[in-house]
Amino acid sequence: MSTTAPAKPRGRQFFANPGPTNIPDSVLMATAHQTVDFNDPNFTAIYWECFEGLKRILKTKQSIFLYTGSGHAAWEASLVNLLSPGDVILVLESGHFSQSWARMATDLGIEVRTVPAEWRRGVDLSALTAELAADKAGAIKAVGVVHNETSTGMMIPVQEVRAAIDAAKHPALLLADTISSLGSLDFRMDEWGVDCAVGGSQKGLMLPTGLSFTGVSAKALEAHKTAKLPRHYFNWTAMQNRPLKSFLGTVPISFFYGMKEALRLIEQEEGLENVFKRHSRLAEAVRQAVRHWSGNNGPQLFCQTPSRLSDSVTAVLMPEGHNANALRKVAMERFNVSLGGGLGPLDGKVFRIGHLGDLNEPMILGTLSVIELSMKVAGIPHAPGGVDAAIAYLAAA
Repeated sequence: MSTTAPAKPRGRQFFANPGPTNIPDSVLMATAHQTVDFNDPNFTAIYWECFEGLKRILKTKQSIFLYTGSGHAAWEASLVNLLSPGDVILVLESGHFSQSWARMATDLGIEVRTVPAEWRRGVDLSALTAELAADKAGAIKAVGVVHNETSTGMMIPVQEVRAAIDAAKHPALLLADTISSLGSLDFRMDEWGVDCAVGGSQKGLMLPTGLSFTGVSAKALEAHKTAKLPRHYFNWTAMQNRPLKSFLGTVPISFFYGMKEALRLIEQEEGLENVFKRHSRLAEAVRQAVRHWSGNNGPQLFCQTPSRLSDSVTAVLMPEGHNANALRKVAMERFNVSLGGGLGPLDGKVFRIGHLGDLNEPMILGTLSVIELSMKVAGIPHAPGGVDAAIAYLAAA
């Protein structure tokens, strides 16, 4: 009996996970910069260029603070800088990441209330207005929403969340997680009345994981003055007194050389509005394929609200009796394509196709081809021809 291990697939891996994402070669090269003093005027010029570039992507003229840490670090910074022990945050349920943000708040001593939602359809924003209108004592200090919920492939329209808060005439701060939307979907911090926007480097900004930031409104800075949760590294007051207005320790210089190049690719080489159009086009190609596969009792789109389908990730619900992780294993081990798995209660029930960041039509079509091939190998029911449906859409688009 042979004990030879299966041959490892050759060629470059197709990385179709919704985060972290593919990093352009020019950004990788830029991050491989020699160490420099972060107080050197040559570096600080690049730092401020990136600082202003981030504000343009957020579409804000207000404050931002940056941290060495993933998006979870920016979550924590938003909570500890704005709230006090026993304050109430109202979280809009959207999936795994809204639950994670709520758990973090609970661990920090904040009272969490939830506007519940069926994960496949999304939150009813009239319920948000009703909850806020009933809060006559003003106990609710903040409303938290995940702009793009990667676990369910659903986008929650932040501007409609702001309208729901305004309809209740409630003074709560609006906190928005933009980690998997910024640089991929349109986000307008100032226009939409967002008081704290949470972001990270590793998705639409096409950088390595490890840099995060918050955009902060003037209203939020006022709330910060009286917030009493413990904080040190994330303290905005201390950061405002630092020369670079962020980082209470060493500045991660390599990120800023990479960010300068990423911003050039986004703003100059492609143009931010064209980036949004590309994400929308590729996302719909993926959805066309999944809708076709759903025939013959095949997999289907997890999100069932068409107006809220995400343009950065598609969650695909497996047919009853079939495990998504088995499909992902075939795709990875046989064909070197990395797909996202289901999170929390969706583990084994869905797989996720990331279509954000550095991505084009050949990469999407290659990924879809391998998914269809893997379904055939794994014996998963589906209607063959999903890739052709994606091709037909892209040709027309």
